[in-house]
Amino acid sequence: MKKALVVIAGLIVLVAAAVLALPALVPAERIKNEAAAAVKAATGRDLTIAGDVDVSVFPALAVQVADVALANPPGFAAKDMLRLKSLDIQLRLFPLLSGRVEVDAFVLTAPVVALEIDRKGRANWVFETGAEAGTASRPAGGTAGGGAPADIRLGDVRIVDGRVSYADARSGLHEEVDGVDLALRLDSLDQPLSADGGLNWRGKPVRVALNVVRPRAVIEGGTSPVDASVAAEAVTLAFKGEATGGAKAGAAGAVDLSVPSLRALAAWTGNPLAMPGGGFGPLSIKGKLVAAGPRVAFTEAAIAFDAIRATGDLSVDTGGARPRLAGKLAVEALDLNPYLPPEEAGTPGAASGHAQPADWSDEPIDASALKSADADFNLTAQSIRMRKIEVGRSALRLRLANGRLNADLDELALYQGVGKGRLVLDGSGSGLGLDAALSLNGVQAAPLLSAAADFDRLEGTANADLQAAGRGRSQREIVASLAGKGSVAFLDGAIRGINLAAMVRNVTTAFADVSGAQKTDFAELSGSYSIAKGIVSNRDLSLKSPLLRVAGAGTVDLPRRTLSYRVEPKAVASLEGQGGQADLAGIMVPVIVEGPWSNLSYRPDLAGAMQSGIGKAVERAVGGKLPALPGTGQATEGAAGAAPASPSPLPLPIDPSKLFGR
Repeated sequence: MKKALVVIAGLIVLVAAAVLALPALVPAERIKNEAAAAVKAATGRDLTIAGDVDVSVFPALAVQVADVALANPPGFAAKDMLRLKSLDIQLRLFPLLSGRVEVDAFVLTAPVVALEIDRKGRANWVFETGAEAGTASRPAGGTAGGGAPADIRLGDVRIVDGRVSYADARSGLHEEVDGVDLALRLDSLDQPLSADGGLNWRGKPVRVALNVVRPRAVIEGGTSPVDASVAAEAVTLAFKGEATGGAKAGAAGAVDLSVPSLRALAAWTGNPLAMPGGGFGPLSIKGKLVAAGPRVAFTEAAIAFDAIRATGDLSVDTGGARPRLAGKLAVEALDLNPYLPPEEAGTPGAASGHAQPADWSDEPIDASALKSADADFNLTAQSIRMRKIEVGRSALRLRLANGRLNADLDELALYQGVGKGRLVLDGSGSGLGLDAALSLNGVQAAPLLSAAADFDRLEGTANADLQAAGRGRSQREIVASLAGKGSVAFLDGAIRGINLAAMVRNVTTAFADVSGAQKTDFAELSGSYSIAKGIVSNRDLSLKSPLLRVAGAGTVDLPRRTLSYRVEPKAVASLEGQGGQADLAGIMVPVIVEGPWSNLSYRPDLAGAMQSGIGKAVERAVGGKLPALPGTGQATEGAAGAAPASPSPLPLPIDPSKLFGR
């Protein structure tokens, strides 16, 4: 777009120069023909002057041209690329003869510029000839070596009621600005250059202003103080600093961006935010900008976004094979709730007690974005709030190089505990590789689980470790390839809503209150697990509690999203809870939990109970052998030869799933 504007400006100068170069006394018709021929030679396009051409010499060299049009090549929607209602140029004659350009007037009235890209990707501002329109001809007074003219003085230089449109036939994009009014003033190259004007875009006015203190210095490759601003109802941007021209072109100074509402700005630009929540309101960014060549740095940034306050630095270097980003951001309090969708009262299928089944995606994962840039970025936050979860001071470092992203959670304060973690996403090869590790120490489980999942049945001090890695071209492939290990332990805690010790004495009253008033204290609830090909295996779940020991073992099939687990509670003849023996004799009624995640089933394993010793205990009490029991799938010794009964779930005193819900 920048090149297109340069070309348009060059064309205007070319038309003016072609006319000015002709003798003043040549007939108007010949002036038209000579001007059209010059433009045709330089651009390959037809120039049409339908109106009058008036030339006068004294007291100023003045040229007025009406109804000028520059044609588009065949295949473009608009007939003309450039149209002018009139062009009015007045140059002081005597300064011009001595090599100085002093413009009394340069007025473009109602210019219409139509920029287009056709379906084949051709741009109408790219000309067939090799000559650049901006250098095909030079205004009188230019130096022979192509340097800056000795001096330029601008009087009444204006664009009046202009219109610029842009259309891309490939994407259907169309943009247009109208009401373009711009006034320039330059008393000399050693005096300030000022520009002030406005335009209308999407029905809203936009004001622009520019002031260059030493124009000659910029033209000759030096540095000059510069002020520039763009102001509209939805956004204001101001720059105050210095600009450098020549081979080392760049800028350095203070930037001030103010957006009253990001939602209003997005709607104005044609990209309304359909995001829920009350966020995306005011935005303010202030800082120092340094741009030189391929490197841009924005430092000492002060950011205010809604209620979020942050400071930081950012630099971008586009001089390498890939853009490189580096920076840091320190956030005071990061509240994510205004940017999250409202929580739903329940998921589909909740009325039946089961969540709707889900599955892993087979859609190919596109990891190409990981190869688009390199980055090194540090993020710190004094606090983070997401839904009901509250996190203390946290520090995250992101490093991206050669398609591999390393996210290191170096610091995490979480419910009186601490944590560290690491996540690696590797897109350097085929598919996407994932490597994750997380450790938590001293975290209070009750407030964390309550805030994260409205789960209030477990309390204690939690320690956890997780390591998992996998690779694949889709979600399903990654999950099926997962391998790793981990462990979890809850110390000095309790299971709320049930008193398992009381259950040993009186089953009925033990389950009478599941509101949380009763609870089972434990010294430790722990277990470890391994992951292989997406299958999570646990063999050592252990709960130590007065009058009760609970062991558990089973698997979680992540690819198939199913669970197969066996819990073995054992009543013991001791009230020791802290460090009591785990192998004391007692009775046991195992519980089997199995099925898909969306519809787990719970049932007592009566066959296991008979094998565990409860059957023999009852036989000793009744003084004889027991017949086969329905639902055990086997017969006792006294019922040898009987057909085994098919196992069937028997009712428990309470649905175990209710122990882990509200």
